[in-house]
Amino acid sequence: MPDHGLVLEEVRKVRRAGVVRLRETDTPELIRIAGQLPAANGELSAGAVERLLRTAVAGIGGGSLQTAAEYSLGLAQGTRDWPAADRRRRAAQVYGVSVERFRKHHELMVLGQIAEQLVDIAGRVREDTATGEPSRLPAAHRELRLALHGRTVTVTVHVHSVDLLRDVDVVVSPSNTYFALPAAYKSSVSATLRRAGALKDPAGGLVEDHVHDELRGWAARHGAPGRAALPGTVVATSSGTLAGQGVRRIYHVAVAVPRPETNDYDVQPADVTRGVARAFALLAEESRASDPPLTSICLPLLGAGRGGLPPLESFGALWAAVEAELARGADWDIHFVVRRHARADLIERLLAGLAGPGGREDRGNP
Repeated sequence: MPDHGLVLEEVRKVRRAGVVRLRETDTPELIRIAGQLPAANGELSAGAVERLLRTAVAGIGGGSLQTAAEYSLGLAQGTRDWPAADRRRRAAQVYGVSVERFRKHHELMVLGQIAEQLVDIAGRVREDTATGEPSRLPAAHRELRLALHGRTVTVTVHVHSVDLLRDVDVVVSPSNTYFALPAAYKSSVSATLRRAGALKDPAGGLVEDHVHDELRGWAARHGAPGRAALPGTVVATSSGTLAGQGVRRIYHVAVAVPRPETNDYDVQPADVTRGVARAFALLAEESRASDPPLTSICLPLLGAGRGGLPPLESFGALWAAVEAELARGADWDIHFVVRRHARADLIERLLAGLAGPGGREDRGNP
């Protein structure tokens, strides 16, 4: 088993160098762990170490801790070549503290959690080897074939950050009823899409905040400033620079109703169902006017973050609208995106009773 202290020291080296300079960084423990994973196929390279680090950071389970970890190592989109000081500054912003306080307190916790995940991965590999069972990283894409209304429907579940999606025409983003996006450095789905869709200069500075500006323009055209929209309202914007990844549109669904004089929200499952149904209606309308037509849509678990809706309730509300759309014969390519494998497992269990004769297929590695 690797020593936690040695692993932590190598994680600190990566923080200083960034993943773009992994090949030049002395990380024998990380190389040894990465080489034992089946996805590496014996490969002892910077690429294998980076995949190991991404798996470890994904295992943290989301939230500010994971976001700060991604910035610290240069794993967040567009930060690979950022200087260590810039990455530390952005990670400090996630916690809303000064750079010096982050360096002395939060950073040790963040890097320590990455090291814990790395040691845990090594332990699981060792257990699999001892029992003779092949070790296996959880698949980042799961294809579920379901028997619905006399036909077989394929549903894809992505287990990664929403900004890693490729070639999905429409991504649904949860919003509050004021369509006010959170700060781009936050870890929510809407903040991640805002950050990923923005145009930045080579140093990471903001040039154009595409998604935020379009959404603010819609709010200005359709109501008095500061007036809330009805829950379930859907607003379409472009995807900004995510168009380069094949993501063409973002549908912002108002599901979170701010609770007065607090930082909390209320989310009703009925509003989630209503919002998703309206998203499908908008998809049909925009598809007819698009060339090529829009054919695919991806849904996160709306309201299951700051909205406080349990994942089971969120998916139940989503699926009610999805199944109704498929029942009428719609031929959309349906995707879901979650950041945790536990939530992907939940979706798979809930849909298990609908699985067709083909069952389930896993594709890809995290």
